[in-house]
Amino acid sequence: MPPIEKVFDTTNTYILIQLYTSIEHFIKTPTHSTKSILNFIFAKNLNINLEDSILLELQYLPSIQYVTKLLQYPTVWIEQHENYSKGSYRNRCHLASAQGLLRLSIPLAGGKHQQQPIREVKIAYKEPWQSQHWTAIKSAYGKSPFFEYYADFFQPLFQKKYTYLWDWNWDLLQQILQVVAIDTNIQLTEQFDKKPKDGILDFRNSISPKPSRHVLDKSYKIAQYVQVFEEKHGFLPDLSILDLLFCSGPEAVVYLQCSIVEG
Repeated sequence: MPPIEKVFDTTNTYILIQLYTSIEHFIKTPTHSTKSILNFIFAKNLNINLEDSILLELQYLPSIQYVTKLLQYPTVWIEQHENYSKGSYRNRCHLASAQGLLRLSIPLAGGKHQQQPIREVKIAYKEPWQSQHWTAIKSAYGKSPFFEYYADFFQPLFQKKYTYLWDWNWDLLQQILQVVAIDTNIQLTEQFDKKPKDGILDFRNSISPKPSRHVLDKSYKIAQYVQVFEEKHGFLPDLSILDLLFCSGPEAVVYLQCSIVEG
């Protein structure tokens, strides 16, 4: 048997997944704290940057790339003093369906939102969008390996009426952190700074559904996993974290860590 440090040094996705799964099986029912320790061990041995901070905006069911940042950096700043920016993931997400890429968008209350403070942006309820979104999610992932396991974590939020987009996205983020067992230090900005303080990577507006706005990320390369409709549409990158969770279950955290490229 090779020395344990040799096992940890590899970045082979299959080996890491098998090792992580074996540890979980041995522990039987790992607690949230135990999972956090396991996540730290994998991050440490993949040489992931554990010293710097990153600044992000709050997104709706954020992408896999976004969630890797929550693993990569021990402190994550969330911008709460920005103005709303249309055409972003703040009120939309991408999933996979039998028809291909599925785009879900949260309707916003009337008026111009482009220069409106993000915490004042209100959600519109002229249409039952929450019910429509959850029905679409269930239709797309109802037969995925882990939908039934994770559905109870998210469905109650789709049954709760939120006034503000920020509050809705914030509660979803907290649920994602719990499900994936990410124990990073989340901080809210105290004011808007065009240029953040030294030691904080400004990644606001860098993860975008629009290719023209999407910033090249040299520390990210998605580790492919089996998707529900992959045989029909091929592998679809840049989807919401829900896709990875429903398809990979507890192994999602390993795919996330394997998607982080050593700097």
